[in-house]
This record gives sequence, structure tokens and C-alpha cells, in this order.
Amino acid sequence: MFRPLPIFIGMRYTRAKRRNHFISFISLTSMIGLALGVLAMIVVLSVMNGFQKEMSSRILGMVPHATIAGVQPLEDWHSVAAAAMKNPQVIAAVPFSELEGMLSYKGAMQPIQINGVDPQEEAKVSIIGQHIVQGRLDDLKPGEFGIVIGEITARRFRLNVGDKLTVIIPEVSSAPGGITPRMQRLNVVGVFKVGAELDSSLALIHVADAAQMQRMQSGQVQSVRLALKDLYQAPQVSAAIANELGTDYRASDWTRTQGSLFSAMKMEKTMIGLLLLLIVAVAAFNIIATLIMVVADKGGDIAILRTLGATPGQIMRVFMVQGTVIGTIGTLIGGVLGVIAALNVSAVVGWLEKVSGQQIFSSDVYFVSNLPSDLQSFDVVLICAAAFTLSFLATLYPSWRAAQIQPAEALRYE
Repeated sequence: MFRPLPIFIGMRYTRAKRRNHFISFISLTSMIGLALGVLAMIVVLSVMNGFQKEMSSRILGMVPHATIAGVQPLEDWHSVAAAAMKNPQVIAAVPFSELEGMLSYKGAMQPIQINGVDPQEEAKVSIIGQHIVQGRLDDLKPGEFGIVIGEITARRFRLNVGDKLTVIIPEVSSAPGGITPRMQRLNVVGVFKVGAELDSSLALIHVADAAQMQRMQSGQVQSVRLALKDLYQAPQVSAAIANELGTDYRASDWTRTQGSLFSAMKMEKTMIGLLLLLIVAVAAFNIIATLIMVVADKGGDIAILRTLGATPGQIMRVFMVQGTVIGTIGTLIGGVLGVIAALNVSAVVGWLEKVSGQQIFSSDVYFVSNLPSDLQSFDVVLICAAAFTLSFLATLYPSWRAAQIQPAEALRYE
């Protein structure tokens, strides 16, 4: 089968056993370094994608996508919900209230955000019902002042269903200090666990109890919570709904409370990707060193080829083929191993935790209590393309040096 001369000779040089074993060693390390760089980038970016996906599904499944609140407490939240449901992006609209305070139990205290919810409607906008580990969300009854707390809070205070605790809420008053604490006794009716930081910072009560604690009238709520089809459209959708309702309404969305976290994660993924790309760049520079030594070792062969009629362009392409083959093999090996590792990294970490008996990712420390991985084909293609491009660019200078060799100078001492 016909093959162009540069490809034929370049492939022969790649397969041939060189007299200089050091050149072969450098060529092998270049290939291994490129493979390790590609593998590391695929695994790390897949894990970061997994973390971002878990954060989106867990945290954004718990916090409101958007809320519509009035300047005054909403007397008829149903009309606001009906107006919101006219927007095609809105899936559900339910009553909602927010309070911030301190939980107190036997002298121990911790800050807490308390959401007032309707247990019958909450499943439409939240995943909380899927993560109840003790009790039931339906046990939140109006007037009984029940509370559902996170698993970390329950473990920290050693609380179980049926225990009572106190919540301290700041209240504006005419006292000299301007703010006085208001205490309310609550009964633990449930415990949830989503495996994220919310297990220690969030609690739920009935929306009617929240209204009473906020000194609202019966039937009033603070706001309407929205669930959206595309949560990344929350700022635009909530603002449009508030504008349609009038100037007495204001919109809020998850980007105001959680947006900085997701922006930081996106920036972190970009920066780590660039840093890992340096590993690939170092391997590409090793290809330059390999080809420069090969050119010096094959000076006589290059001169003979030139005397037989090979053009400088053909000589240049010979070594470009050789360097590209090294880069292609290293990239393919790294890509295959990286895909396999990314698909099994969660199982490997789970096995290590089981063998060691230690939890590597504790929810007390990390937002997510496991090591998720989300392999995306776009990332794999982008990483492999970047590695191949760098390895190809690394062949240009040594190949150009080979094309500049003069036959008479190379054969003078042969």
C-alpha cells in the first residue's frame, strides 16, 4: 500500500530501536507524561462537574429558586401564585416564609435559618420529602409549633424526634436597644439529611406557625416560593413576575444567596483546568527535547535523504510525523484511562472508605458527603484536542531544525 515518504520514514523512526537508549527513555517519559496529564485533567474535571451537579440538585433543590414578596405581608398569596403560574417557566408556586435566629438546647446555641412551609405543597418545590430520615414532614401541624431540623444539627445537639428546643428570634421594638429577643419553644417532629451544609443551617416549620412568630395576621404569608424549569433563568423570570404584579412586590432568587458559591466553583474549575494543562505542556516540551536529540542522532540519515532528492519540507514532515505519533499515543492512552478512572472514581473512594473505616468526605466539613463524578464528553474532547495540539506544536521547531541541516556539513566526518 502506498504511503507518502515522510509518513513512512517517520513511522519507521518511531518503531525503530535507537542506538541511544537515553533518547528512547526521554521519548517514553514524554508519552507517559502526556498520558498522565490527560488522565488527571479528565478525572479532576469530572469530579468537579460531579460536585457542581450535586450542589445544584441538593442545595438548589432545597433553597427557593425564586420568591415574590410584598412590601407588606401577603393577604392573598393565591392570587400572587396564580399570576406567577402564568409564566411558562414557573412549575409551582407555594406559600413561604423565612426567619433567622438561634437554636438553643441545654445551653448550646447555633445560628439557624428557618423556613416556613406548607407540608402539603412543599413537595412541588423542594426535595426535602425525599431526605427525611426521622419523622415525617406532614407532622408539621399549624399551631403545634413543630420543627424539622437537619441531621448535623440533630447530631450536634443529640436531638431526636419528640425533644423540645428553643428558637430565639430578634424582634424590632421600641426598647432603648431597638431589638429584643423573642423566644419560642418548638417540638422536633422530623430530621432530614441531604448530605450538604444545609444539614446544619436549615430548619423547617409550618408556614402558619412562622406567621404567628413573625406577628402576622392569620392567613398572611411573607412571600410566594417559585419552582422553575430552568433555575438559571430565575433572576429574569422573578423580576418579570414582580414587575407585572406592580411596585408593591419585590423579587429575590437563589443567585443572591448561593450565586457566589456557584461562581466560585466555576472559576475554580477553570483555574484548576489551566493548572493541570501545564502538566500536558511539560510533556509537550519533553517531545521537543526528544526530537532535538533524534535530529542530532539522525544527522547522517537526513543528509543522505537530502542527497537522494528529499526536500526540506519532506524532512520537516518526517519528524513532525514522529512527534505527532508520540503525542497521539500518549493522548489516546491518557484519554482511555481517564474515562475509565472518571467512571469508577466514586466506587474506588467508597471502597477505600469501607476498607479504612474512615469517611473521607464528611458532611461536617464538606458541602457534599461523597465524591461524585460527572463525565462529560465535551470535556474529554476538549482535553484530548488540547493535548494533541500542544504535542503537534512541539514538533515544529525540532522539525524545522532538521530541515536546515546541510548534507555536506552532516557528512563531513562520516
